[in-house]
Amino acid sequence: MAGKGRVFGLGLLLWGLALAPAWALAEASVASPDGRIAVRVFADGGRALYEVRFKGVLVLEPSRLGLEFRSLPNLSQKVAVEAIGEDTVDQRWEQPWGERRQMREHYNELAVALVRKAEPGLRLHVRFRVFDDGIGFRYEMPEQGGVSQVAVMADWSEFVLAERESTEALFINGEMWNRYEHIYQWAPVSAVDTAATPISMRRKDGIHLSIHEAALVDWAGFILVRRGLHGALRAKLAPWSDGVAVKTRLPFKSSWRTVQIADSATGLLNSSLILNLNEPNKLGDVSWVKPGKYTGVWWEMHLQDYTWGSGARHGATTARAKGRIDFAAEHGFDGVLVEGWNQGWDGNWLENGAIFSFTQSYPDFDLAAVAAYGAERGVKLVGHHETSGDVENYRRQMAAAYDLYEEHGVAQVKTGYVAWAQELVRFDERGFKRGEWHDGQYAVGEYLRSVTEAAKRKIAINTHEPVKDTGLRRTYPNWITREGARGQEFNSAPSGVKNPPEHNANLVYTRMLSGPMDFTPGIFDLQYEGRTTTPVASTLMHQLALYVALYSPIQMVPDYPEHYARYPDAFQFIVDVPTDWEESIALAGEMGEYAVFARRVRGGDDWYLGAIGGAEAQAVDIPLSFLDPDARYDAQIYRDGPEAHWRDKPFDYLIEEKKLRAEDRFQARLAPGGGFAVRLVKR
Repeated sequence: MAGKGRVFGLGLLLWGLALAPAWALAEASVASPDGRIAVRVFADGGRALYEVRFKGVLVLEPSRLGLEFRSLPNLSQKVAVEAIGEDTVDQRWEQPWGERRQMREHYNELAVALVRKAEPGLRLHVRFRVFDDGIGFRYEMPEQGGVSQVAVMADWSEFVLAERESTEALFINGEMWNRYEHIYQWAPVSAVDTAATPISMRRKDGIHLSIHEAALVDWAGFILVRRGLHGALRAKLAPWSDGVAVKTRLPFKSSWRTVQIADSATGLLNSSLILNLNEPNKLGDVSWVKPGKYTGVWWEMHLQDYTWGSGARHGATTARAKGRIDFAAEHGFDGVLVEGWNQGWDGNWLENGAIFSFTQSYPDFDLAAVAAYGAERGVKLVGHHETSGDVENYRRQMAAAYDLYEEHGVAQVKTGYVAWAQELVRFDERGFKRGEWHDGQYAVGEYLRSVTEAAKRKIAINTHEPVKDTGLRRTYPNWITREGARGQEFNSAPSGVKNPPEHNANLVYTRMLSGPMDFTPGIFDLQYEGRTTTPVASTLMHQLALYVALYSPIQMVPDYPEHYARYPDAFQFIVDVPTDWEESIALAGEMGEYAVFARRVRGGDDWYLGAIGGAEAQAVDIPLSFLDPDARYDAQIYRDGPEAHWRDKPFDYLIEEKKLRAEDRFQARLAPGGGFAVRLVKR
């Protein structure tokens, strides 16, 4: 049910100081439904500020609010704060697919206006929603006389972390050359110069926070930059190539600035804040969006055994695609991805996105024949479109390309936008070529265009080199997953820096807080005999556990069939594990060290456990109280062996069976770079 209700502490408090300027007027406050999170909004010295407390403890010191415009007065200074509305919402909604089916959206809301007293009537609204797991606020500008189009030049939103000298942050830098595909680092919050979001933090008193954004539509994404010497963080919008941050009309709404707050690391993982700040499904019936597992012609190009371009070692041939379809059909996988099938890959494709055709295949790949062969065997062809960042070339061909896929029964498309930072192609009104950011307003619109156009053909989109995830899968459920971090492909190169052993555990507490990731788990050839002296920093059991720990409704089975054939007993877990869940629970973990998840299969009673560790060994001891107390479960356990270590003994593992009940505890050792996976079958 949704409706109006009392917002805790809301009220105008007239300061009434004789010497106070006229624009220092009021304050208002709002708290979460459980009362643990409290937000106060007020004016001081002509600036609008907010502060946040968790269980009475200050977690965000007074932090600035407001936007700066090109042709309007600066609405981050010389403003008054007026409370203009309050609400309480408590409603249930259902995910058509996801990490949990039943969702609760429960918050208290406060809306305030920032008013320039020198320009009567000029107002910028700020809407706060406070949930039990965090807060969100966004800017809204209503229609105002004489104002139509506006250019936003800067966002003055601040996040002034209390205890920032002693609070540790886990993050990647913002505005980096390779987008979000970098290794995570630790630093005191006070030492963070730039950060992409999500950025997660751990205080000495155990309070955990993560800053991100939600519902990024027709706006620019932001990074965080340090302001001043003391480590206050401020939002910086990704600008257009001409320097303007956002070009829009009144009325407008920004994305939500979000702060997730919990008293443990697992509290962050169990949060639904980002999804709950998005609008409901706009597509209607989306039963055609099908979670599942896929394999494909992909890993062999990263290993340089085959090529994307045509020639003697071309990977995307009809024969090779049919072979992968046979493998998928044998093991019950739903789809086969084929990269490099379309013309345009020859030469330096990274610099020549304009020559890609999304409808013309190479002569040795018969799209119709491959799709038909897959249909005979109950396996869908997964489409692929690499743009090399030339989104205008893609836009011109998009309708025809999706029509072609629809004709051949392709229900999922992996898109790619490989281009360095600020090099997405746009031609301005004079025909000059410009470079734009992947998370700028222009790109935000182009990514969403692909999703909505695909939805018209009942096609789901898996975006690589994407804009950050901000929960839009709730509104557009065919946006089924995306990349947006260093994935498994970084483990493929004979030379170069592979992902460190703690990388995947770091992903859990950062990137994965934003939404599903197509990480492509499940590599079994971990040491690359004869190719490199640098193995993958993972045990075999860690690779199994990734299917549970790094959530995505579509999961790839990327390695060569012959590599899986070496370890058929371990491969069985990949065959069995589902990708769509009734509910999910983060049971244990610490940022950057390890994480343990339990997930119940959608529409069923069986549970799966997945735990991934980091650089150091971990002893895990977890209660099984989430199980049905009246049932017994047959546990199929896949865990690291006593000598397992990612560096030299990644294939030391044990598979065993036990009978378990809700009153039992599960104990296991996570090797360095290790993990465990458990299938719990209800009897």
